[in-house]
Amino acid sequence: MAVYTEVSEDELDVFLEQYDLGQALSCKGIAEGVENSNYLLHTESGYFILTLYEKRVNAEDLPFFLGLMEHLAAGGFMSPRPITARDGEKLKEIAGRPAAIIEFLDGRSIRRITPMHCALLGQTLAQLHTIGSSFTLKRPNTLSLSSWRPLYEACLESDGTALGPDLLPEIEAEITYLEDHWPEGLPAGVIHADLFPDNIFFLKDEVSGVIDYYFACNDFFAYDLAICLNAWCFESDGSFNITKARKLLNGYREVRPFSQKELEFLPLLCRGAAIRFLLTRLYDWLNQIEGALVKPKDPIEYYRKLRFHQAVTNVAAYGLD
Repeated sequence: MAVYTEVSEDELDVFLEQYDLGQALSCKGIAEGVENSNYLLHTESGYFILTLYEKRVNAEDLPFFLGLMEHLAAGGFMSPRPITARDGEKLKEIAGRPAAIIEFLDGRSIRRITPMHCALLGQTLAQLHTIGSSFTLKRPNTLSLSSWRPLYEACLESDGTALGPDLLPEIEAEITYLEDHWPEGLPAGVIHADLFPDNIFFLKDEVSGVIDYYFACNDFFAYDLAICLNAWCFESDGSFNITKARKLLNGYREVRPFSQKELEFLPLLCRGAAIRFLLTRLYDWLNQIEGALVKPKDPIEYYRKLRFHQAVTNVAAYGLD
């Protein structure tokens, strides 16, 4: 369960006095998520999500995250809104952590991903990029190219050979390749940067919500697509599902057409997305937090995905002509 910081009943009661939500009826930890502590909060006004931002989240970034959610919702996107306290602020503190109450969205994340879900994902991602383009706050991608070598070096310090002697040398070689070939000047704007299946809700075969904007930043739109190709289009046995990829990409370009340069660099961006999650998972695997109720995710999954993308020469491998 993604609860790093426990909240007492007394702390919750004092916290809620700052809002017009009534008294708490229940507050239960939520299993999903790895960065923050999340609770399903039930008050006399209804259901909400209470999020406590842990030490890995930079407090200076919180106005960007909360402001983006509000901007997207105001533009008609399926984003939850942060709840405003009586003093007009959206960010408060509880149990020694910055915290916010977020609107609860109906729907659920899906476990069995179909090509239909991937088509809806593509359309939704393009809508996010389009509506988010008018958001004025900026945040750099702190987990992009410039961060990968420091992460790799941190894994070296933590005895990254535990998962095999060849893994780290291959990672280092891949980082060098990406540093030498990373594109410039692709269409860019606000991206979600973490749109995994547990961060999008469906209701009656329609998207009902997109959540967890705590990696959102400004970067290439096609890099966001690359993250989704990695997260949605591989099967449990590690095989790549080209039908799902085709549906995702075609769904996206129904709303926002690709540039030729984006298509040209998509395989490279998929390699970058794979190395990003391979490195963060590897670091978490090697530096597990004692007492945390979160099981680190397997980094080798993304090593296998990286190997697939390394063999790709053009977008035909992703289902496009």
